[in-house]
Amino acid sequence: GDFYLKYKAVVSTQSTGAEAREADWALGEALAFGSLLMEGYHVRLSGQDVERGTFSHRHHVLHDQDVDGKVYNPLQNLSSSQQKYSVSNSSLSEFGVLGFELGFSQHNPNSLVCWEAQFGDFFNTAQPIVDQFISSGQHKWYRQSGLVMLLPHGMEGMGPEHSSARMERFLQMCNDDEDSKYEGKSLDQQLWDCNWQIMNITTPANMFHALRRQMYMKFRKPLIIFTPKSLLRHPLARSSFDDMTPGTSFKPLIPESRDVSKTKKLILCSGKVYYDLYEERANRGMEEEIAITRLEQLHPFPHSLIDEELKRYPAGTEVQWVQEEHKNSGSWTYVKPRVQNHLSGDSSIQYVGREPAASAATGNKKLHKTEYKKLMDDSFAL
Repeated sequence: GDFYLKYKAVVSTQSTGAEAREADWALGEALAFGSLLMEGYHVRLSGQDVERGTFSHRHHVLHDQDVDGKVYNPLQNLSSSQQKYSVSNSSLSEFGVLGFELGFSQHNPNSLVCWEAQFGDFFNTAQPIVDQFISSGQHKWYRQSGLVMLLPHGMEGMGPEHSSARMERFLQMCNDDEDSKYEGKSLDQQLWDCNWQIMNITTPANMFHALRRQMYMKFRKPLIIFTPKSLLRHPLARSSFDDMTPGTSFKPLIPESRDVSKTKKLILCSGKVYYDLYEERANRGMEEEIAITRLEQLHPFPHSLIDEELKRYPAGTEVQWVQEEHKNSGSWTYVKPRVQNHLSGDSSIQYVGREPAASAATGNKKLHKTEYKKLMDDSFAL
């Protein structure tokens, strides 16, 4: 039978990328799932619109246009020797479904168990599962879980109920000490000690590695990923296949790749705002004066990597944390003391972002654009 024209366009886009040895977000995720299935790991994905993907990017279950009820799951048809791929749209009960998936992950640690919110904002009806079990289950009951929560997050003018997965709540529950540099502790040791992993990823390759790492770690830790919306189709949010081959790995921090000898300001950021800053820097011709470094993993905090990155810059370089969220939201209050620990002398990290607010985002498109312009202007002021 025939499949929908929209899916044909998706296949065409991914085929073009594959020929250029490049993966977009959906292909990076599919490569992670597919490779794990071929290596003997069961993969499970549930949530309110996961078969298609809320933003119509995934399409892991195909529906025949002519034959009612006839479906095809490509990742379940890779090989006769592969493990099972379970992907299913769930009912509108985040509390019930997330709780079930948590139990499944504890029962079978050799399954990659993922739950995706339709929008990250909607996890809040499952808040008791997060508070009582996912954040603290190992500490209270010595029960490990490798559950993955995928939370679409980003300020894109969609209003207060479709913009924020409330990153600040997850970071506030992290068990690390903001006053410690964790000197002498490797990132692997920090992973063992942490209560969960918090990531705000910007590349398909890092998404690929983060998902695969869940199965190849020698222990299990919950993984919270603030996933993108507009980046799913952003032309710059692509990864070379060479970044997903043997010998490559997850990057907790992605440093500025340019020569930084004449840098006047270092911008530290996390998530989608990186691409906004990257394009704005090019538009203003400020590549020499402004460096931009991404924190892909917020917890456990990559102390050794941030220390190494800060030492690259000339004395007197201004250091800013730029985020698109409001000041009382996002990762600012978590990041501020941890970066400050690594700054020398009288240097201090400065904040650029939206003002504090009770609402996660404005519902007015014009105000959203005004806030965005101020964010960019403040970021590139010298």
